[in-house]
Amino acid sequence: MYTAEQTRELQKDTQHFVKLQPDIPASEIEKLREVLRFHEYRYYILDEPLIADYEYDQLYKALERIEKADPALITPDSPTQRVASGLTAAFPTVSHLVPMLSLDNSYNAEDLVDWDRRVREGSGVQEVEYSVEPKFDGASISLIYEDDLLVRGATRGDGVQGDDITTNIRQIRSVPLSAKFSDYGIQQIEIRGEVLLTKKHFKAFNDKLADQNLPPLANPRNAASGSLRLKDPEEVRRRNLEAFLYHVSYHIGRGHTNQALMTHTGSLKMLWDLGFRSPEKEIKIFKGIEGVIRWCHEFEAGRDDLPYEIDGMVIKVNRIELQDKLGMTTHHPRWAIAYKFKARQATSRLRAVEFQVGRTGAITPVAKIDPVHIGGVMVSSISLFNEDVIREKDLMIGDMVLVERAGDVIPYIVKSLPELRNGDEHPIHFPHKCPQCHSKLFREEGEAVWRCVNIDCPAQVVERIIHFVSKDAMDIRSFGEANVRKFYEMGFLTDIPSIYRLPFDKIRGLEGFGEKSITNLSGAIEKSLGQPLHRLIFALGIRYVGETTAKTLAQSVDHLMDLAKLDLEELQQLEDVGIKVATSIHQFFRNESNLKLLAELEELGLNLKSEKKEKLSGGSLGGQTFLFTGTLNRLKRSEAEEMVEARGGKILGGVSSKLNYLVVGEDAGSKLEKAKKIPQIHIISEEDFLKLIGNE
Repeated sequence: MYTAEQTRELQKDTQHFVKLQPDIPASEIEKLREVLRFHEYRYYILDEPLIADYEYDQLYKALERIEKADPALITPDSPTQRVASGLTAAFPTVSHLVPMLSLDNSYNAEDLVDWDRRVREGSGVQEVEYSVEPKFDGASISLIYEDDLLVRGATRGDGVQGDDITTNIRQIRSVPLSAKFSDYGIQQIEIRGEVLLTKKHFKAFNDKLADQNLPPLANPRNAASGSLRLKDPEEVRRRNLEAFLYHVSYHIGRGHTNQALMTHTGSLKMLWDLGFRSPEKEIKIFKGIEGVIRWCHEFEAGRDDLPYEIDGMVIKVNRIELQDKLGMTTHHPRWAIAYKFKARQATSRLRAVEFQVGRTGAITPVAKIDPVHIGGVMVSSISLFNEDVIREKDLMIGDMVLVERAGDVIPYIVKSLPELRNGDEHPIHFPHKCPQCHSKLFREEGEAVWRCVNIDCPAQVVERIIHFVSKDAMDIRSFGEANVRKFYEMGFLTDIPSIYRLPFDKIRGLEGFGEKSITNLSGAIEKSLGQPLHRLIFALGIRYVGETTAKTLAQSVDHLMDLAKLDLEELQQLEDVGIKVATSIHQFFRNESNLKLLAELEELGLNLKSEKKEKLSGGSLGGQTFLFTGTLNRLKRSEAEEMVEARGGKILGGVSSKLNYLVVGEDAGSKLEKAKKIPQIHIISEEDFLKLIGNE
């Protein structure tokens, strides 16, 4: 229908209107209509869209505005006339009256249908009344009112305890300092909500930072969360934060229960009538799940018209008595679920590709695109992973590309748009030499990654030091990535041993390094000398050797240098060490530079001896295997793993038929999905794990 030349011209017009909207003049209305028709054709007929849904929606709404302002301009074939088908040390810690649980997530209509089935079975009601409201993308808070006065505001924290931020909460003008809860017979009440920074105020704040030559904040959510922990209440007031209060979690009073508190929507109306910014105006009520699904889809289509960011919808059983009957798991209430919106997309132009060197020598291509907002975040750099991805996606410098943020978090390039090429594009040439040290690159058979094998490559040296001092390795506090790079550039760091020879007399004179900073850093370095052997093994960055394998290696020898005496076959006899891992370990200990490094570290006082722990085969978890995934709220992962091992259990490195228990925290990923397919694996929460080991 459209020639290549017409396609290029219409795409130019598209970019013109995208930049111009919402101020598109009426004189260009016909050209705007043709652009919209063209993109409808690409989307609905060819299934090959050239712009993101958001960009199309904005142009469509611009046309609607023009026609609404002058109805005489409306034509029968206008696209608008088509009928659509379809916790910190600075604040004291306080306990919540009721734990703030997470919500179970859904990503499609099938998930909601399945959840509705469970609700109906659990409640005994065949057609349940649901409320649907926006899922605000901000910082969670809990407010307590007593005798009509605000007495405490707190962050979510770990769900059981949070930070007391009452003074800062009082700076938010949409939070009443008093409210007549006594009119509803309520003496004490705990309310849940979300603190937000609107898109308008977020932009104004970032503009202010830019004027001061300061880096912008990443997104409104981070800005809101950080604002709540500012020590200066006046600065909090200047941030123009807003609060939505969306849930009554607890209340006590005198006399009978007020009618308003018998339903979720009733409680939100009560909050609205008392002067709170509740989602009472945004909420919808439906009988059954079909209407819920339709409304979620409709709301998602218009999410960009909202003055604040949302990342989904929250569906709740409306009647409180049914909520109580359904109850909750240790992780989430059974009577509520979050419907997460699809990933965000936008189009941009690929301007360049940079090649970065990792600590193992892996060369990673990183795309540099024209900065574009996706889901409240400005995206300008995107990992392309390896050479094969560049070839598979047919990427060229100068291409228009479709960019998406998966799960509203990680940006990636979905595809190039070759139809828009005009001949000025040129291929991406993957380097044959390291961009840092210019050594020849190698690519092992069966791998997608090119590597620099020069162990003295400056980029690798810096990345290895960053890994060595990291939390899960030697855990040298106060020695973050920025300090590593700074000290390396100044010549204070040259390799891993130089960590233990830092010239503190010279560092003391640097800006930001007072006596307290020097004391903290030198103390952390000194403390690392006593770290157990398995941490040192992991810190060395041996390829394929993670924390679990490092523990296996530490348990197999009396001294680290004993690993140099083992051949490939002997290494493969170790638990969960296959040929690939064994080969990597064998190569590491056959490298003279590595042996020299280990000897130097021991001379500097690091611990290379193994403190073998006796395996408690008869312990309470004897013979049982465990794996942890996601973020734990009450334990550090290392603490949880030590609890397992102290009771005779074993930690595995991945999901397999050998796994007995997968302990799931928040934001669990692929391990959980894989475990669901293996019937014999017990999938349990952190609370279930604590009960299992008897620590509740």
